[in-house]
Amino acid sequence: MSKSVDQIFVNAKQWLLSWLMPAPAWVLQIASSLINIFTLLAVFLTLFALMSVLERKILGRIQNRYGPNRVGPFGLLQPVADGIKMLIKEDIVPARADKLVHFLAPILIAAAAILALGVVPYGRNMTPFTIDGGILFFFAVGSTTELAVFMAGWGSNNKFSMLGAMRAIAQMISYELPLIITVLPVVMVVGSLTPDRIVAAQTGYTLGLVPRWFVFTPWGATAFILFFVSGLVESNRTPFDVPEGESEIVAGHMTEYSGFKYATFFMAEYIGMFAITGLAATLFLGGWHSPLSVLEFIPSYVWFFTKLSALLLVYVWLRGTLPRTRIDQIMNFAWKFILPMSFTCVIAAAVWHYAGRGLRGWLWSFVVIAIVYTALSMLLDTQRKFAPRIYRFAE
Repeated sequence: MSKSVDQIFVNAKQWLLSWLMPAPAWVLQIASSLINIFTLLAVFLTLFALMSVLERKILGRIQNRYGPNRVGPFGLLQPVADGIKMLIKEDIVPARADKLVHFLAPILIAAAAILALGVVPYGRNMTPFTIDGGILFFFAVGSTTELAVFMAGWGSNNKFSMLGAMRAIAQMISYELPLIITVLPVVMVVGSLTPDRIVAAQTGYTLGLVPRWFVFTPWGATAFILFFVSGLVESNRTPFDVPEGESEIVAGHMTEYSGFKYATFFMAEYIGMFAITGLAATLFLGGWHSPLSVLEFIPSYVWFFTKLSALLLVYVWLRGTLPRTRIDQIMNFAWKFILPMSFTCVIAAAVWHYAGRGLRGWLWSFVVIAIVYTALSMLLDTQRKFAPRIYRFAE
């Protein structure tokens, strides 16, 4: 029974394709791809709508204020109202803007985010598009985001939009390097760039209790934290949402966008967040595997979306808690701390592998991480560089 529930969506797809069995193989392949695409869009557009209202409600709770509570029961129809509002708002394009580039930028950034979802395993036998080098495809598609941001700033013919785009691109490129490098230890240890094989490599439990997820190794835990922080920056989320700083440059590269084009940027940001958290769960949290052997009767896709939801909740929690950082702090943090620690994870993973992947390897890997972290903490100690703050209040 549990196996049939676990494979219910796979069996449903096979049932739909069975209606086309007399057709040629290429027709079945196209139909299979279309089913995967429409299912992805349905699931993640629904998740986007749900996330947009839940985030505002959770932030309201954190900050002791009301969230959406007027449209529909408990305010759950707020995304519908927002969507209608965006659709009927006037689409304003600056007179001297490059209208083609201005139009294509939101389409490109949304397409890149949606394509990245296609290689993530959402459950047992539930990878929409299984390709060799799926990790490379994920980052190759994700890197087009910088081009779309530049197109938005340049096509708007607005110096403030261009300034916001340049800040966003500098920030995204700086953190894309550690984002990719923190994936290298996993790829090295597994020996594959295919997400399904990476998930399969995390099967089983140590002593029947602790899952063999990479996050439970010193290099894996460090790489996961660095990957998560870099993902925050890539998604332009608080406290790293400097390109959209309202107090400085309004909405960054989106300053000259309105209506549905602005909503497309907003949607792409959330879908990119889903993709990066989904990849984090795949690489370090065992993908769709359950945390305990006694809970394996629960369908695999439930476990994947549970992990995805937990990571998204942390994103919301950080947004409601931390203030926005300065651009110089973000760049220093990337090049002076995140990047060296990312390379350290690669070395620590190699030590863990060649030391036998047991307790001895775990300890030596931890020593490597601890030495580099301590050295960087001492070298980058900035407390003595700042004078104590003195707060003066008007009488």
